[in-house]
Amino acid sequence: MSQGIITLETLSCPSCLQKIEAAVKALNGVDEDSLKVLFNSSKVKVKFDDQALEISDIEKAIEDMGYPVIKSVVKAA
Repeated sequence: MSQGIITLETLSCPSCLQKIEAAVKALNGVDEDSLKVLFNSSKVKVKFDDQALEISDIEKAIEDMGYPVIKSVVKAA
């Protein structure tokens, strides 16, 4: 299990959070209980199974929703 912290461009509306949450939760290997989309800091924190998923898969799901990713950090959970 790894933990990812993904920094996004500034989020402008609370409904953005719900869209990002739904996109990330739809991925196989995401620990849904650990998912936090932080509006004020425009970050996504999530634990995921690094055997089933890579951070780039999570980034792609977020970017496919129209939210550019600035950077990501992954560490062992």
